[in-house]
Amino acid sequence: MSTRLPPLRGLRCFCLAADNLSFKHTAEQLYITPSAVSHQIRQLEEDLGLSLFVRKTRALELTPAGKSFYLAIQPVMQQLVHTISEFSQNTGSKEVSISMPEFFASELFMPRLRGWSAQYPAINLRVDTVKTRSDPSRPTDVSIILSGSPPQAVLCHELFAISYQPACNPSLYEQCSRLGLDALNQLPLLLHQSRPHAWHQWAELAGIEYFRPKQILQLDSMFGMARAAEQGLGIALIPMPISQAWFHSGALVALFDGSWTTRDKYYLIQHRQQPDRPEVQWLIDWVLASFEQYR
Repeated sequence: MSTRLPPLRGLRCFCLAADNLSFKHTAEQLYITPSAVSHQIRQLEEDLGLSLFVRKTRALELTPAGKSFYLAIQPVMQQLVHTISEFSQNTGSKEVSISMPEFFASELFMPRLRGWSAQYPAINLRVDTVKTRSDPSRPTDVSIILSGSPPQAVLCHELFAISYQPACNPSLYEQCSRLGLDALNQLPLLLHQSRPHAWHQWAELAGIEYFRPKQILQLDSMFGMARAAEQGLGIALIPMPISQAWFHSGALVALFDGSWTTRDKYYLIQHRQQPDRPEVQWLIDWVLASFEQYR
């Protein structure tokens, strides 16, 4: 004699309803209506020949038979969910995610992505870029951030420090060479909005006694600032070593001697430990190896 097994969706619905003691909350978790939950529970009760819940006006209680069935079936359902999840991770495509400032992504990270693809061809990678520190970002496995002090995180690795170098395009360089340091008082100065006093701090460090800029232009992105300098809009404080490609290509030329080193450093952080996902650690190891030369 064969026994008709209840559908898994009905068993899952029952376990959630037994946990919540609410058809409404169960429906919210399953993204269905409360009436659909009620229907699945009634169908399960018919299949089992048992009354599982005592339905009151504003409350829901398990019957003695419902409690016994819940204690018996819940561990089985948990193991089933775990097995399906584990099997999916072992046989399906793996994916890791990372977020970082957009300028870091364009100047340093993207040019190295071919190395990741070659080393880990079976692992998908999602890269989220952030324009400013205040911009919200989606949760990712790891993040690269710019900070003046080590951030609070489960795991934190220092990548490298940055310094700021005055620079302009080749055409403006000829004019700056004739004017010397007085170019800072006669030509527009470009800087990132996150450091509105950067030029004054650089001038103080450089020992410039008379610093009265004619005009300061603030831009809300590092890429926009570098592009404005490339197009001859003024002299910019360019972050190094992240901007090396702009100098190697000849788009920008360094001005004056000496750069300004701040406390700002790039950090690689992991928000939560995931020992069951080795691909996250592989991404961390790959990033650290890729930027070892800048430490």
